[in-house]
Amino acid sequence: MAVALSGGADSLALAAAAVAQGWAVTALIVDHGLQPGSVQVAAQAHEQALALGCRDAVVLAVTVDGVGGLEAAARSARYAALRQARGRKPVLLAHTLDDQAETVLLGLGRGSGARSIAGMRPWDDPWGRPLLDRRRAETRSSCTELGITPWEDPHNVDSRFVRVRLRHEVLPLLEQVLGGGVAEALARTAVSVREDGEALDAQAATVFTDTRSLAISDLRGLAPAIRRRVIRLWLLAGGAQDLNDNQIRGVDALVTRWRGQGGVAVGADLPYQRLVASRAGDELVLSVHDVAR
Repeated sequence: MAVALSGGADSLALAAAAVAQGWAVTALIVDHGLQPGSVQVAAQAHEQALALGCRDAVVLAVTVDGVGGLEAAARSARYAALRQARGRKPVLLAHTLDDQAETVLLGLGRGSGARSIAGMRPWDDPWGRPLLDRRRAETRSSCTELGITPWEDPHNVDSRFVRVRLRHEVLPLLEQVLGGGVAEALARTAVSVREDGEALDAQAATVFTDTRSLAISDLRGLAPAIRRRVIRLWLLAGGAQDLNDNQIRGVDALVTRWRGQGGVAVGADLPYQRLVASRAGDELVLSVHDVAR
């Protein structure tokens, strides 16, 4: 079993709990190199992991230089490093109920669709999130009881980041206005939306058969929620990645609001090329187009 360990309260509490279960735990410590002293922070987390009883601890230095802003780039680098280092082990992540509430609220605010509002899954192979029903205050209490001092990430109080403002400004205001219980309510919403979504996904999977093209006539008779899921499955089967709700709805419009419009570009790992979904007669088709360098 591997545990992603930052040295913060949540991941230290998780590592301690995993060791207490009698598991052979390897702590994977990602050093993003984004702050002065990050090497020392990683070294301290390494020492704490071994002191808690982890069988092994490994520091993974990464370079954060991806697209999509600092938060997104750091996340991509972190997950890539964890995936490479884990071997065949599952990896436990220390996301709490508070993190889930922030994720749901962010998805609501951005109109990112049901998958975003469904939040993080407790198990999404190879990632496990056993603390999604625990509050952040509980992990801090655990560290106090264990006599360990967690690292306080300066980025967690940096108001340049949207999540930080949600955490320190928006959620406390909602708790005050609505009389408390907002974080728990948002987490329950995630569970409800995820359960409904899984049922709809299963229904869509029984309809989706052809990975090459989609017949418009077959799609028209489907309920919108099922139709868009069939479109999503088709796009993924064709090589699309990191799909968002706007892209899926754009392709859906080729079926429901056809006015001769052009195709819809979707995300794909194609250097200097893009994947485009378009309508050709009674079919949706995918094609690859070169992008000017």
